[in-house]
Amino acid sequence: MTGDKAAVFAELDVSRETFDRLSTFADLLERWNPKINLVSRNSLKDLWRRHILDSVQVFRCVEARGHWVDLGSGGGFPGMICAILAIDEAPDVRFTLVESDQRKSAFLRSAARECGASCTVLSRRIEAVEPLGADILSARALADLSDLLAYCERHLRDTGTALFPKGASWKKEVEDARNQWNFQVDPITSLTEPQAVILKIKGVSRG
Repeated sequence: MTGDKAAVFAELDVSRETFDRLSTFADLLERWNPKINLVSRNSLKDLWRRHILDSVQVFRCVEARGHWVDLGSGGGFPGMICAILAIDEAPDVRFTLVESDQRKSAFLRSAARECGASCTVLSRRIEAVEPLGADILSARALADLSDLLAYCERHLRDTGTALFPKGASWKKEVEDARNQWNFQVDPITSLTEPQAVILKIKGVSRG
């Protein structure tokens, strides 16, 4: 294990088996990325910290349970990473990844097979999917908070929790969203970017 990888391994706080699965995922993404642009070329240089660690911390924000739904899963962040962690840490959790792009969906299915993750990939638009009844709903770099809360209204159980990583402008997004929505929010400071947070949201209803 290289020095950089060893440092990230310590920071991830995962078993060696989970780390090996994450390494398999990272290798697969690097092979597919030139064809379908799963992540930007620049961010690929910092894949472990910017994408994988960033997704691991989403998993750590909540006790994984029931049905975990990830919207706009793209290159697998955070949904596939969470599904990989759950193999050891929450094996009873059911994962559904929603991704309308057919090529990205093919990548996600391949990643699930190679990493041994149990999850369903739906190749449809979020608005067209029947309500999924999520206990946990996640989405990364998908839409502004007001739009995400509309997805919560459709797909999140009343007792569920939403996890949305957001950048430095998160306070403005929360303020704007409160014009349309009622919700409880707990901002958790990001480990990978001090100005960013993960918004842990419950009790979503129209204002």
